[in-house]
Amino acid sequence: MKIALFSDIHANLPALDACLKSIEEQKPDAIYCLGDLVGYNIWANEVVNDIRRRGIPTIAGNYDQGIGLMSDECGCAYKTEPEKDMGKISISFTNSIVKPEERKYLRTLPAHIKVEFQLNNDKLNLLLVHGSPRKINEYLFEDRDEKSLLRIMEQADADIMCFGHTHKPYHRILPTEPTENTHYRHAINTGSVGKPKDGNPKGCYVMLTINADSSITNKDAVQVEFIRFDYDVEKAAKAVEESPLPNEYADMLRKGY
Repeated sequence: MKIALFSDIHANLPALDACLKSIEEQKPDAIYCLGDLVGYNIWANEVVNDIRRRGIPTIAGNYDQGIGLMSDECGCAYKTEPEKDMGKISISFTNSIVKPEERKYLRTLPAHIKVEFQLNNDKLNLLLVHGSPRKINEYLFEDRDEKSLLRIMEQADADIMCFGHTHKPYHRILPTEPTENTHYRHAINTGSVGKPKDGNPKGCYVMLTINADSSITNKDAVQVEFIRFDYDVEKAAKAVEESPLPNEYADMLRKGY
């Protein structure tokens, strides 16, 4: 089974269009969105409606939650005062443009999606979250301590955990303590469709493949492919510059940071 997973669109409609076109070419069996449809660009309503029209199962990101509740807080961990000031402009602008029906949709998105597979007498649980199972805006970076990440997955009963929020893609395979039948868990960050932060301005999504003979005792039981795609970055950057949003967000799109 091929499963396409993407997240962190952040109102970047040109990126979403290119992402979905690329996904369609891959012909997956299922598609899921891991949240953060809005914020930082001008096409919040268009992105929401595109996802709804296509019937793509979607979970709430922290930005979706903030806008859904019409809050002035998006749950983003801005590190500096200038970043905080920019963030306030972004959430204020997004709140001003999102329409009632779209806001209602954001407010009703689920926090998690869990898909359970039964393979070779093994139960294989796929858990989809935005930040982490514990908190919608918890950052799980690639350098997270292995024991900490493993504990989070064990507590959530997740054999494969897919998430976004950091905008930096990675795949880590986490073994339990070595035994005759080591249990392998997969932590997968899907990266970002519309606001990459890994130095590559191309959008990113994940194609996850689960085979009929997949097993929790085989570390190669699932295949994870990170697919990067081109989109009209300049169109998205100019849209920022022609809006009340800070121009720095345009520079971030052009440079991928």
